Amino acid sequence: MHRIFASSFASIYPLYVAKVERKGRSAGDVDTVVHWLTGYDETGLRSAIDRGVDLQTFFEEAPAPNPRASLITGVICGVRVEEIDDPLMQQLRYMDKLVDEVARGKKMESILR
Repeated sequence: MHRIFASSFASIYPLYVAKVERKGRSAGDVDTVVHWLTGYDETGLRSAIDRGVDLQTFFEEAPAPNPRASLITGVICGVRVEEIDDPLMQQLRYMDKLVDEVARGKKMESILR
């Protein structure tokens, strides 16, 4: 298991928010893409943060992973997300990619495929 999976979602979430806020977007935009990808609603997302669940648990407990996530393509950390073999790592990189697209100013309609 990759050590990133043991990191808490609560430790990653503020980094995502800071990244998009530096580019003029909001925490609400991060929430929107996380909701789309995982199916968490606002209450579920806040609960995952408050409970300090690790990334593995965060994705395992996702109420409704979006079947259209496989439409996410591109490179994150030098790796094409569509070519990642480990399903958990792929989910994490999908989330990274969506947040990256928010930070780059892409329209939400395009991001949410």
